[in-house]
Amino acid sequence: MLDSDPESELDSTNRRRVLGLLGGGTAVALAGCADDPGDDDDGADDDGADDDGTDPGDGEPDTSELNLINSTFDELDPIMSTDTASSAVITQLYENLTAFPNGVPEIENQLLEEFDVSEDGTTWTFTVRDDVTFHDGSDVTADDVVYSWRRTVESPNTERRSFSLNQPVGLGIDVELDDDGSPEPGTLAVEAVDDQTVELELVGPNPDALDVLAYSSFSIIPEGYVGDIEGYDGEVTHQEFSTEVANGTGPFELDYFDVDEEVRVVRNDDYYGHVAEVPAVHWEIIEDDQAAWTYALEQNADIFEIPTFAYEPDAIDAETDDRNREVGTYGPAGELNEEVNYIGISELSTFYFGFNASNTDRAVRQAVAYVLDKEQVVEDVFAGRGTPAYSFLPPGIWPTGADGYNSFVDDYPYSLGESDLQGAQSVLEDAGFTADDPAEITLTTYVSEVFETAAELIRDLLAGSGVDMELEQSEFSVLQNRGEDGDLEMYTLGWIWSWPAAPYGSFQLEPENTNTSTMPGETDGFYLDWHTQLGESDNADKAQEAWERAVDNPLPEDEGLRQEAYVEMEEAVRDDAVLVPLYHGFTERFWYDYVDVPATGALGAHWQQYNTTTIEQ
Repeated sequence: MLDSDPESELDSTNRRRVLGLLGGGTAVALAGCADDPGDDDDGADDDGADDDGTDPGDGEPDTSELNLINSTFDELDPIMSTDTASSAVITQLYENLTAFPNGVPEIENQLLEEFDVSEDGTTWTFTVRDDVTFHDGSDVTADDVVYSWRRTVESPNTERRSFSLNQPVGLGIDVELDDDGSPEPGTLAVEAVDDQTVELELVGPNPDALDVLAYSSFSIIPEGYVGDIEGYDGEVTHQEFSTEVANGTGPFELDYFDVDEEVRVVRNDDYYGHVAEVPAVHWEIIEDDQAAWTYALEQNADIFEIPTFAYEPDAIDAETDDRNREVGTYGPAGELNEEVNYIGISELSTFYFGFNASNTDRAVRQAVAYVLDKEQVVEDVFAGRGTPAYSFLPPGIWPTGADGYNSFVDDYPYSLGESDLQGAQSVLEDAGFTADDPAEITLTTYVSEVFETAAELIRDLLAGSGVDMELEQSEFSVLQNRGEDGDLEMYTLGWIWSWPAAPYGSFQLEPENTNTSTMPGETDGFYLDWHTQLGESDNADKAQEAWERAVDNPLPEDEGLRQEAYVEMEEAVRDDAVLVPLYHGFTERFWYDYVDVPATGALGAHWQQYNTTTIEQ
């Protein structure tokens, strides 16, 4: 529980600034630009580059390639990206009007020069930088922005249409709908006023608009590059665009993408910002923890994670910086024979056990919650690398602050801080399940030794309770596809916030948005099929009504109503146990001493562009 401000890095200054502009109608350029990697507190070096940031250090970029490890993914189209694995690569290739450099939750300009907001907060006017070119050498214009944003709505390949059309979780762009409720092509209220000016009409004021625009779906690509919306034949097919070619404005260009094997990007020598110090970045796709650790130990990866089985907490020597990050060194320890650099960050993330409500009984879900001693799992399985979670929303963005979060935790109904087999047996017996006649459920985990261990622990804790649990593992991308097909019962996944706001997260718990039969595309929530319980479960009804209340009250003066609604959704999720939170992430990153990389922030390392990273070997 929280004694004070739960996340000192979550600076709301820029959000307050935008709230103040709603009604002010003045042109503003956000503080900072993406070609400035940050101040010294972020670990970035003062490299003496000119003000435009175009000189790569001393003019002689290092010839050493940056080598990293990644998880499986199967697309590089920004409008299809819903995971950190693809986002980490897309961030190098494509850019947006705004960004969270290095994952620090403070919004900055990227391709944006300045913006203006109308007095009622619904008309946004953006001026796009006039000194930026795509990888093919063509200039970035307002028409490219319009086309790119139209794809987020009109393309059959989009997985984040709601981020464009909905409020409060998305932008809320105005659009005309056909008789079936689908967007009419060409009616999205985004217009190129001139070569560098874009005008956007929203259905209501949105103080989070600049944050939303930083999401990878809103990356800018050349007008007509892919022919998947009306009016464009396309220069490349969508299949080519997904895995073979890329044409963005980022500091790196795509070299090759061998799905499930490796990805490589190479320096963009014509980058408008800080030209990359390293000539290339290479990701090896490795799912197995032991294989990834061996790969890192052999210095095949320059920046890496340490799996829990090899992790020794006492080997950390770190101090807290002014963003509440632990910065210092790790090792030597175990198989690691040298001291490496270290950073630990309380991340805006939640890892959880999800349940498909149409495939599982509420009593079984609640039984899992009863036997799950989160403190024990975090300490014994994850070596203390996380904070036990009693809500989906992390404490750092809890709608009613620290006191509200503490009150919510105090009301946790599943035997707080212990494994309660008796409580599990009681709810199961009430539902007709016993040790002699148990319910059956399959828990699917992605390939991870620690989650496999956590799954085994839960299975063992349920022994004799009236639940017979079977375990299986699946590659990450396969698990996602099965989830969208409604082919899971219980599963493990995590959610990392891409901008620090409660609705970006809570939207995936709206029962109607968890309908897997219309995923991906029309719905994009968690794989819960909670909509099947509407009219049968008071909690499902409560969550749906709360979400709709939040959506129907978008004005700044309605913030209290929205906060109350998000808390009610958390209560409903908890009481129906369609999602059982496990822990909020504490991300640790390690790198060899020959690497100099800026420190990352609470939004995650997948936001980081590697153009300022250097290698000295």
